[in-house]
Amino acid sequence: MKSIKHKILTGVCGLVCSAAVFSATAQIIPAPPQVNAKGYFLVDFTTGKVIAEGEADTKLAPASLTKMMTSYVIGTEINAGNIAPTDMVTISERAWAKNFPESSKMFIEVGKQVSVDELNHGIIVQSGNDACVAMAEHIAGSESAFADLMNAHAEKIGMTNTHFINSHGLDTDEHYTTPRDMATLGAALIRDVPDEYALYKEKSFTYNGIKQYNRNSLLWDESLDVDGIKTGHTSDAGYSLVTSATKNDMRLIAVVMGTSSERARKVESKKLINYGFRFFETITPYKAGDSFAEQRIWMGNKENVSLGILEDTPITIPRGQHKNLKANFELDDTLEAPLAKGTKVGTLFLQLEGEDIAQYPLVTLEEIQEGSFFSKIYDYLRLQIM
Repeated sequence: MKSIKHKILTGVCGLVCSAAVFSATAQIIPAPPQVNAKGYFLVDFTTGKVIAEGEADTKLAPASLTKMMTSYVIGTEINAGNIAPTDMVTISERAWAKNFPESSKMFIEVGKQVSVDELNHGIIVQSGNDACVAMAEHIAGSESAFADLMNAHAEKIGMTNTHFINSHGLDTDEHYTTPRDMATLGAALIRDVPDEYALYKEKSFTYNGIKQYNRNSLLWDESLDVDGIKTGHTSDAGYSLVTSATKNDMRLIAVVMGTSSERARKVESKKLINYGFRFFETITPYKAGDSFAEQRIWMGNKENVSLGILEDTPITIPRGQHKNLKANFELDDTLEAPLAKGTKVGTLFLQLEGEDIAQYPLVTLEEIQEGSFFSKIYDYLRLQIM
């Protein structure tokens, strides 16, 4: 039997919406701002909606953005119980701060014991290259083995154009990523290792009597609610920044790579974030378990079954257009009992300006058992003449 389409004539706000109403009230959304960087990317964390991008899949040197993956591996190892923040790490000669004279470091000393928690802060807040090597050796035995772990995690979370050679990001051949992949990694940090991500908003950390400040200057910007993520810089890579900020129920992740200065990476990142919050919003028209339609069911102990979804429906749309959303659903077939609760029977479509912008499995929200013998015969006969 052919699928059956059903239009819901009310918008998700409960008001009647028509194409004429939409065209009369549609907000003009300006083009994304020009971003002076080798590559950039702006995405909504909750929905994955890409709001702006430029050279998003161009392979670029990540510099210290690499430490986001080092941190991600540490967070997953802690979650798995393989290491603990209280574990003590003996600093090897390879991890000695003196090996990194012209780059950021935590100032750890060979032969000393330093806790995982301190090294973790040294990586995230102080951007310590020495701390990265110490943790790489502690977790994997060597930095090259740790890089294999980094690449395995990158593949697992969907970083399709990334390859790591070391744990800190100092320039070397075949060590690269893309703006899109760095946004994917930022989202993974927030989603998969929230305790690890919580460290990214810390503004300073003191070790060995030396206080260092987080290089992400947007943490001090009172016009934004920024809680991460990471800066990066080498002469080859330029100045880069991955940022995450929240406003109401919306979280954005912005990536700018290869700007010309510390100030430029801040300005370009802020430009992207402000654009996203100003002209877009993330809403949830339906919650998991919400019933939005009653549909005729045949051969059952009830005439109608309640239909809905088993997951929330967050979507990112132009700001102010939630009232113009429309929904329709398409049944896979005529509904006949028995049907268990949660059975997929079709698809829910959310539409804006006549275009599908999201779709979700449509399920039964209740169990429908077979009806009596006579009611089943009656329904059967009715179906034959429909």
